[in-house]
This record gives sequence, structure tokens and C-alpha cells, in this order.
Amino acid sequence: MYSRLIKPPAKKSFFLFGPRGTGKTTWVRSAFPDAVYIDLLEAELFNELTANPQRLGNLIPSGFNDWIIIDEVQRVPELLNEVHRLIESRKFRFVLTGSSARKLRRKGTNLLAGRALTFSMHPLSAQELGADFRLEHSLRFGQLPAVYSEEDPGKYLEAYVMTYLEEEIRQEGLTRNLSAFARFLEAASFSQGSVLNISNIARECHIERKTVENYFSVIEDLMIAYRIPVFSRRAKRRLTQHPKFYFFDTGIYRTIRPMGPLDSPDEVEGIALETLILQEMIALNHSLASGYQLFYWQTSSGHEVDFVLYGPRGLLAFEIKKTDRVKAPMLNGLKAFLRDYPSASAHFVYMGTRHKQEDGIDIIPAGKILKDLPQLLSGKQTSS
Repeated sequence: MYSRLIKPPAKKSFFLFGPRGTGKTTWVRSAFPDAVYIDLLEAELFNELTANPQRLGNLIPSGFNDWIIIDEVQRVPELLNEVHRLIESRKFRFVLTGSSARKLRRKGTNLLAGRALTFSMHPLSAQELGADFRLEHSLRFGQLPAVYSEEDPGKYLEAYVMTYLEEEIRQEGLTRNLSAFARFLEAASFSQGSVLNISNIARECHIERKTVENYFSVIEDLMIAYRIPVFSRRAKRRLTQHPKFYFFDTGIYRTIRPMGPLDSPDEVEGIALETLILQEMIALNHSLASGYQLFYWQTSSGHEVDFVLYGPRGLLAFEIKKTDRVKAPMLNGLKAFLRDYPSASAHFVYMGTRHKQEDGIDIIPAGKILKDLPQLLSGKQTSS
């Protein structure tokens, strides 16, 4: 088991949301070894608590004063009323895990009205992987914990995608047409790292636009995809308005994305590197509580920066290229961004080996940026 950066509160109950396979259950059972553990994936227990949520109190031993873990709490949203009561009346502390808050909100649940904090679990970061981290492996298979332990990570990822189709989507009643949803996922994979055009995807899938919009909301709520908005603070140029789209993990993206003789491996591998940097930023930003908001920047004239991080610790801009040689035109987007935002810290990430500075831009190897990101997100500069 890998040590995770997330730090639980000492006394206050909390939710822990994250996609399946990110290690929520493993982590909570390790972090709270003496807790009462209630697994709502157990059919008998699920049926019992669905029929009568007040039976939750019967599962807690008399005089118990440690943590109580409820795994997959979104399966029985009505339990939160009983959790609320037990927090107030018996001062219990709960860890409530789930793959999405969607069903809880849909049922009108208030997520305990501030009586519980909310944390997120993401794929592993390079820092959490430590000496096991291998850039090429992560670019191919992503950083879900199992892909660093399974003998055949490719087969694991194929099964993972099917699990979401069969279990998460069907059991939660998120769509009745799994074949249409599968077509949507494949079409969405061609939009990875691109400005999103929902109408085009609807036409490709032969699905109504409104349905496609709902599908995007579904996968965002399940935390398996993100829409990244454009950075427009004090904009000095005309900007693109639509968000960019990403699946949450490089390995998941590459598993969903079909490949054939007309597809460019270089394009897919370039997007994979971009995705890997993104998922690292998101995981570290949450785990370290850095407070950044994540954007991209693109002007109507074609200047683009892949990621912009804006928050109390500063303004960071990143351009990602899977190349081992830096050519001057590759820096144009960052240079344009620096002209508009001269206080920004600009970084060009590539597959070369030299770490250098050019025109105020930090040119840094991908392997190094993945190790240095915790320092950058804390507001410190990396050393050459």
C-alpha cells in the first residue's frame, strides 16, 4: 500500500469522495484500524439498512467512542439523516466514502449541513509512488493504484471501464441506454484535451444534444472527467468561451480511446502527457489544500496555454509538449500570456533532459516537474 498525502481531520466527521479504484477503502481501513466498518456493497447489510436506516445505531457497540466508516454511502442516502442524529446525540465521528455525491444531492440530502468536511481521493501522485514511479508506465497506464501492482494493467483498465458501465452507471440508474452511453464515452475520448463541442459529439453518437449534456454531467459527478474553464480574469484579448475536456486518468483515457491505422500515436501520447500533468495538479491541489482554481487559456487568434492555476499562492501557467527538443514557436503561447500577466510564473514541460530558463519561461523535463509540483503549488520555485 502506498502512503497517501491526504490528512484526515482529528475529530470532525468527513466525506471522502473519489472514483472507484483510487484506494478510498484501502486508505480508510489503514488510517482508522479500530473503526466500525460498514460496507454497503454487502447485499444483506445494504438491504437491512435500506429497509430501516435507524438500524445503523444497532451496528455500533455500546460505549464505542472511535470512528465509524460507512463505505459507499451514496447507495443508501437516507442513512445521512441517521448519521446526522448520531453525530448530534452521541457525538460519533464518521468517515463516509462514496464514488459520487450525485445520488445524495438528487435525493435532497444536505450533506450534513456543515457537520462533516469533504475530501477527495484521486489517482496516485508521483510523490506518493515514490521510487516506484515510472514515467513511461504512467503515460501508458495512468496512476490508479492497481496499475502499479497488477501483472496485466491493461486488462485491469479494460475491466475497470466495464465496471463503470455495468455497476456504477446501471446500478445507480444514471442511464437506461448503456450502448448509447458507451458510444458517448468513445466519442468523448476524441475530445480529450480539446475545446469541447457538445453538438459535434451528439451528431457523432446519433444522440440528442440534451442527452449528451446530461452524460457529461454524469461523468463529472462520478469524478471520472473534468471540464476545464477558460481563464478570463482581467482579459486583454478576445478569448475562447467553451471549456476543455479531460478524463481523470491517463490510463482510463487510453483505454476508452480506440486506436486504428488512421490514428496518430504521437497525438495520443502527447495528450496522455498533458492528462498526466493535469491529474497530478488536481490530486496535489486537493491533498495539499493549495487552494488553486484550474483553467486553460486560449485566444481567438490562436495563442494557447494548456493549464493556468490561479489562487492565493500565485498565478502559474503551464504548456505541455511531448517533444525532446524545444522550438521557439512552442513558447509563443506562454510569451503571449506573460505579456498579459507579467506576474505569472510560466513553465514549459517537455520530454527532454535539460532544465533551463528562456525569456522568463522555466523549461523543465516532465519527470522533474512531476517531482517538483508539490513545491510549486506551495508557492516556491524549483531549482535548475
